[in-house]
Amino acid sequence: MTLQHYRPDGKGGIEARPVTTDDWRGQLRSRRWGEALPKGKMPALANPEMDPTSIRRSVATWVGLAVLTFVILVAGYGTGFWSFGG
Repeated sequence: MTLQHYRPDGKGGIEARPVTTDDWRGQLRSRRWGEALPKGKMPALANPEMDPTSIRRSVATWVGLAVLTFVILVAGYGTGFWSFGG
């Protein structure tokens, strides 16, 4: 199904604009799409925003955050900065 567009014909009427079915894939000639590369292979693009963190470092970060939170809570309640609402 196509949507025909109409335009003025210069005589006060309108005429149908011919519908063209352009293949947009043919316009993708950029190297990043791999069209111009040998064998049509995609290039290996580095992603500087994605630098995976090691599992040990991520676990150490979360454990450290949990220990720090526990120490702050114990110190706060131990010094009387917070109280048990009684």
